[in-house]
Amino acid sequence: MSGHGAPTLTVDGRGLRVVVVAASWHTQVMDGLLDGTRRALADAGVTDVTEVRVPGSFELPVAAARAAGGGADAVVALGVVIRGGTPHFDYVCQAATMGLTDVSVRTGVPVGFGVLTCDDDAQALDRAGLAGSHEDKGYEAAQAAVATVVALRALA
Repeated sequence: MSGHGAPTLTVDGRGLRVVVVAASWHTQVMDGLLDGTRRALADAGVTDVTEVRVPGSFELPVAAARAAGGGADAVVALGVVIRGGTPHFDYVCQAATMGLTDVSVRTGVPVGFGVLTCDDDAQALDRAGLAGSHEDKGYEAAQAAVATVVALRALA
């Protein structure tokens, strides 16, 4: 499992403003990712949460950039891209990854990366935080974003 060795994070996100940008493809997987994100933010005490839906994972960076520029303390980006028979998978995964990385580095606003890049539906379902899933990547992405805000504040 890719989650092997993951840290146990306990973070206090009270007073933070977090924007969740989520793709619309693969409803069942996205519902699981969103539920995990909501649980993680609630566990961290974050109450100022805005959720924005975009068509797909390719559109996540532009929404994340707007959120980061609009005063969000952190952004959580959620999406899922499942490999098909064409190079489209590679282009979308690369664009989402590079775009979200650019937003975070350029703005200084942490972006939790909750974009699943899977070979098939079964892998996506196994990471979506649903009943029977082995991992909860929505929870992890939100927790990482909040923990990074806290870490960065220690550097200020």
